[in-house]
Amino acid sequence: MKRAQILLAGNPNVGKTTLFNALTGLSAKVSNYPGITVEAKRGTVHLPSGDADLHDLPGTYSLNARSAEEAIAFDSIIGTPDAVVVVLDATQLARSAYLLMQCQELGAPCLAVLTMIDEAKTATPDPATLSALFRCDVVAVTARTKLGIDQLTRAIDHTIKAPHKPIWRWEPAPQLRVRLDAMAAVAGSDAQALWALTNVEPRTPGGSPDDDELEISDELRAAALDKTGLDLDAPILARWAWLDREIPRLIKKPVDRSRTQNIDRILMHRVFGFAAFLAVMTVLFMSLFWWAQPMIDQVDGLFNWVGDRVRDGLGEGVFTDFLVDGLIGGVGSVMVFLPQILLLFLFLGFLEDCGYLARVAYLMDRIMRSMNLHGRAFVPMLSGFACAVPAIMATRTMERRRDRILTMMVVPLMTCSARLPVYTLVIAALIPGSALTQALLMVGMYLFSVVTALAAAWVMAKAVKPLKAKRLPFFIELPPYRFPRLGDVLRMMWSKASFFLREAGTVILACSIVLWALLAFPRELPDGSPDYDAMIARAETAGDDKAKEHHKAEKAGALVANSYGGRIGHAIEPAIKPLGFDWKIGIGIVGAFAAREVFVSTMGIVYSVGEVDAGDDESTKPLRQALTDAQNPDGTKAYTPLIGLSLMIFFALACQCMSTLAVVKRETGGWRWPLFLFGYMTVLAWVVSFLVFQIGTLLGF
Repeated sequence: MKRAQILLAGNPNVGKTTLFNALTGLSAKVSNYPGITVEAKRGTVHLPSGDADLHDLPGTYSLNARSAEEAIAFDSIIGTPDAVVVVLDATQLARSAYLLMQCQELGAPCLAVLTMIDEAKTATPDPATLSALFRCDVVAVTARTKLGIDQLTRAIDHTIKAPHKPIWRWEPAPQLRVRLDAMAAVAGSDAQALWALTNVEPRTPGGSPDDDELEISDELRAAALDKTGLDLDAPILARWAWLDREIPRLIKKPVDRSRTQNIDRILMHRVFGFAAFLAVMTVLFMSLFWWAQPMIDQVDGLFNWVGDRVRDGLGEGVFTDFLVDGLIGGVGSVMVFLPQILLLFLFLGFLEDCGYLARVAYLMDRIMRSMNLHGRAFVPMLSGFACAVPAIMATRTMERRRDRILTMMVVPLMTCSARLPVYTLVIAALIPGSALTQALLMVGMYLFSVVTALAAAWVMAKAVKPLKAKRLPFFIELPPYRFPRLGDVLRMMWSKASFFLREAGTVILACSIVLWALLAFPRELPDGSPDYDAMIARAETAGDDKAKEHHKAEKAGALVANSYGGRIGHAIEPAIKPLGFDWKIGIGIVGAFAAREVFVSTMGIVYSVGEVDAGDDESTKPLRQALTDAQNPDGTKAYTPLIGLSLMIFFALACQCMSTLAVVKRETGGWRWPLFLFGYMTVLAWVVSFLVFQIGTLLGF
């Protein structure tokens, strides 16, 4: 027997997620709608007549879709569901009832659920009176305590079995009535024809994402573009007029918003509001940058320990190297992001659940809009200082696909923690001057990343056709402040973290293994190499451990230089020579694609100084000295301060991170945007580094 399909619809911040969890328990499954990153939650709800599938639609204020995400709700509701459960906020009844009216106009079998009744208290309207007004079942629930859930499941059963038809509470004007009748055959119904007339706009040059993502037929698009003589604001005004007339009669006492208003006097103040905002963002930044570091070190240490035990047990060999460096190291490169992702979504969950995240977007929108970014883009960009991977995942807080993609394209320009070991190595080895001078240069690299990211966003919004969407009016609800629901926050945090491990983690693991293979094969020394094995054996016989380790490091460096990755480093030398780089830096750049900080350890192998821990200042001293002392065949210094600056600029701008590309691929649903990201950042890095090195050379530096 076919299971009934139930849709759960409602505005953002009306308790829809809590209700979904209460109805489905632990049976919910999270995935993505095809081609986009809006999460599709599906679970099983137990009805008196049997089990049914419950689908949680993206939160939306209406069915007047301006993007594919909002269009999901419309497409789902016209897809003949067995019932649509519309969540109504008892504290904002008229606003949330607007969506119910539109669903009924489409002819969907609807029932309503009153939530937030514990907040509304005496302002909660009588469910029976509401039921009579909207001509559908209305049930009041408190999802956290599961009060009213049994009554709701019975009401869903009743709605599935009851007959239904479209309910319109306003009459279209004569001209609009004629057009709706004419379009009904193409659109499918009057309500669908009205939706097309309201939403379809002429395509902008290059195509606006908000328009192109609406999947409609060419015939319907052509019919909808003819709006001659039609007042399309009339339906909106007519619905609101009906709600403004009927809803106030049902509310005996307005909801007390004094607590929220008092808090907003501080948090939304022009001066104190930004001070509080900076304090909150500092805590968030510290959690990702410093607080997560001990957990990251523990995860990294655990996988290193496992790798060492496997190597000790199996001995040296190709299979051992594959297990330890390729497989275990690859899994470790995925798991090392988990602490930051967990902390990021824990904080974002708390901020969103308590109502503050909406205030952040409102405060920052005035600044971000000048760069064609959404107000919510600030949090992902700030998170990018710690790591681009969780920062890109944080773009899910933005509703519009164009805004998410534009933010993803600039987040990797922020100076992440993986760049710090590279900057520290280069500054210490190649940049002369006092500690203050070196510290100021480090601060300058951070400022450079911020300015570059904002400038790149402005340029792409103007020049990249798929991102050239018209700016929509900034509309965001400022919900009342509430105490966060820990259970919901933790469930959301874990669902997003597990989604990362399951989806992006598989791509990162595959890339890690491929990169290991590039640097590990062929396992042969170049022609004319010394007999390192004999040298190691002689040192071991003589008991000279220092010489033995030195010869081992020399052999490892020779093997890497002759590997496929090393050959790529040699092959790209003509392309990077104008930047001041040689083939050794080229190998480091190839190795850094696994993660930027791998540049340090790869250079350690190339320069035969043994293993180097990018985060350990003491272990990098031999490499710093090797870079300082390195010479060209003519006796001149191989690396000058100008080359050091060029190298830092290159790492600041290049997308040397396969994990970032893997996550962008997962979030955008294809390779188009990650390839664009890699391409534009690589070109930008090359051009700017070229200008820095060549102009510096002409000036005599």
